[in-house]
Amino acid sequence: MPRTSRRSSILLSVALLALGSLAPSTLFAAKTKPDHWVGTWATAPIASPNKDMTVGATDTTYREIVHVSIGGPLARIVLTNEFGTEPLIIGAVHAALSVGNGDISLTSANALTFGGSPTITIPAGGMVVSDPAALTLKPFDNVAVSIFVPAQTISQISVHGYADQTSYTAPGNVVSSKSLTQPTPIYSWPFLKGIDVLVSPNTASIVTFGDSITDGAKSTRDANTRWPDILAHRLHDNKKTASLGVLNEGIGGNRVLHDGTGPNALARFDRDVLSQAGVKYVVLMEGINDIGNATSPTNPHDPVTAQELILGLGQLAASAHTRGIKVIGATLTPYVGAGYQSPAGETIRQAVNDWIRTSKDLDGVIDFDKATRDPANPGVFLPSCDSGDHLHPADGGYKIMGDSIDLGLFTDKK
Repeated sequence: MPRTSRRSSILLSVALLALGSLAPSTLFAAKTKPDHWVGTWATAPIASPNKDMTVGATDTTYREIVHVSIGGPLARIVLTNEFGTEPLIIGAVHAALSVGNGDISLTSANALTFGGSPTITIPAGGMVVSDPAALTLKPFDNVAVSIFVPAQTISQISVHGYADQTSYTAPGNVVSSKSLTQPTPIYSWPFLKGIDVLVSPNTASIVTFGDSITDGAKSTRDANTRWPDILAHRLHDNKKTASLGVLNEGIGGNRVLHDGTGPNALARFDRDVLSQAGVKYVVLMEGINDIGNATSPTNPHDPVTAQELILGLGQLAASAHTRGIKVIGATLTPYVGAGYQSPAGETIRQAVNDWIRTSKDLDGVIDFDKATRDPANPGVFLPSCDSGDHLHPADGGYKIMGDSIDLGLFTDKK
């Protein structure tokens, strides 16, 4: 054997002996840990039939403005065609910091790719995640995600219909333009599902899961005054919880047990909660629409009992627990005086709230009912909370809700 081959053989043997002497834990520690991605913003799409076929009729850029909760040095975007009935062609996507009125900061702009490609076709029923982009985000930045959708057949749109935020459309592919020429404002989030950031391993997210009261109905547009927004700011300002993001998965009109506005809560829980990046907690506040529709004095339909609602909420908690997600139950706020209120419905609401306050199936409780009710008349909102429809809070009511949350619910070390 040549001298160089003999020397290489000896070195290889020594290396193998040294490797064998390492403890298994040392070997595993040497492996590269996976990146830790956590959701900083998310929304829950629903199916919206494109009856007049205007969406997809011409080449269009959607510049969608969102308000993130936590920061990070890299970001990735989640796009959705989960309710589409045809493949959705995405021609280009850019992400940048928003500077207001549909304009973007060009120095922060990133052209996004998907597996290295600037275009992607999302299958019907599918979602896609972009490659990481060098978009550095700070907590509470406003981000503009510009999506170019070339002309195509789109029979059904995957969209969050109530954004409470002004976004924009413009003709053609103008995703990289600083300003849009004669943009058209929209108040929904089509095709956009979430933004994740690359963060340290101790960072996680809280999903707030519910109906219009979580979605922020009746709050001031573009002001980010929903109760999940208030919670996000309080978490950030508290050293023990500053590493927690908040993802709003509320859908106005949504129900626990029956389809209505969007799929029922049991049907959408996997994709809107369990599939979120880095989720550690979920706050459940849903059921008032089940109650109101079932016991409406003018149009009762889809009957439910308190026990059926409690069973449904318990199933959501069980699903979360299988993924190691802590479940915080939030009591249903007062609704006496609302259009679909009835004495029978109020009895169900009180029974569901009693279960939320006492159930061992939950890991904690937020008592929004107690925080917002009139002590002299517990079935109705405090005047300072009521938006006027006796169902949805005003900005002041959402602030009371967000401020009432015990942040200690989110400081466990497990």
